[in-house]
Amino acid sequence: MIGQRSIPLEPREVPLGGVRAMNVLRTLPNKDLPTVGAWCFLDRFGPGPVRMRVEPHPHIGLQTVTWPLVGDMRHRDSVDSDVTLRRGQLNLMTAGNGISHSEYSLGEDPIPLDALQLWVVLPASARLGSGGFEQHTSLPNVALGQDAEATVVLGEFAGVRSPATVYTPIVGAEIAVPAGSTVELPLNRVWEHAVVLVEGDAAVEGVVFERNLMLYLGDSRDAVSVTSESGALLFLLGGEPFEEDLVMWWNFAARTHEEIADARDDWEAGSSRFGHVVTHGDERIPAPELPHVRLMPRRRRI
Repeated sequence: MIGQRSIPLEPREVPLGGVRAMNVLRTLPNKDLPTVGAWCFLDRFGPGPVRMRVEPHPHIGLQTVTWPLVGDMRHRDSVDSDVTLRRGQLNLMTAGNGISHSEYSLGEDPIPLDALQLWVVLPASARLGSGGFEQHTSLPNVALGQDAEATVVLGEFAGVRSPATVYTPIVGAEIAVPAGSTVELPLNRVWEHAVVLVEGDAAVEGVVFERNLMLYLGDSRDAVSVTSESGALLFLLGGEPFEEDLVMWWNFAARTHEEIADARDDWEAGSSRFGHVVTHGDERIPAPELPHVRLMPRRRRI
């Protein structure tokens, strides 16, 4: 058991540059906390006017979870998906042993855009399988009292399960807390959890949030109390602690340095492992150089 924690974690600004032409706020992985359950990555891009052009790029060993807050995006991938994603909808792409995709904002001009991009690391039983994609345009809601409501994006929350495919015990839920209310969020006490303030104001177990702050809660909790004066939108992450070694680099989640190096070489060589993103030509994001040190598993320090 990890035990109860109440540790605020600040995001850091990461310039993506190049064809992406935008900055993001990255909360996971954190130097002290590589994962929350199987959640291994959390970026927020926006809000702001953006012309997003994320050209084809590869993934292995994870699922990408795209949750839009403002604006529409186009997703294309190497399993022939070509869809538009809107607020309230979920894009879930499972990389398995290899997949590639692109993400564009709609139109040629900058548009208001804001979204959460998350990754879930795949366990040994699924990480070498085939890639896949699913879009869910309707997700279940849970009433929490005092007009508060949760949308169950991934996994299970408060006895309600998302239809999205998962491979580990997990929860990802958007929580809307009305102004002037205090709400109890039920938790699974054997899972670890964290909560992120997306918009508004909130205090969780007495800890006052700033926007984009993540509060790591540890495990051993049956519930957590959230209070908001002007209203809040939060995202709850959690799940069974991920115990396997995890080596992350660029867009890859693996177990060893050699797996990462092989995936990079395959992408640079144009291997069929990653397929071809539908309706794209030769455009792609080249892999960066590997660091001149051996990549090692990330360890938690909190």
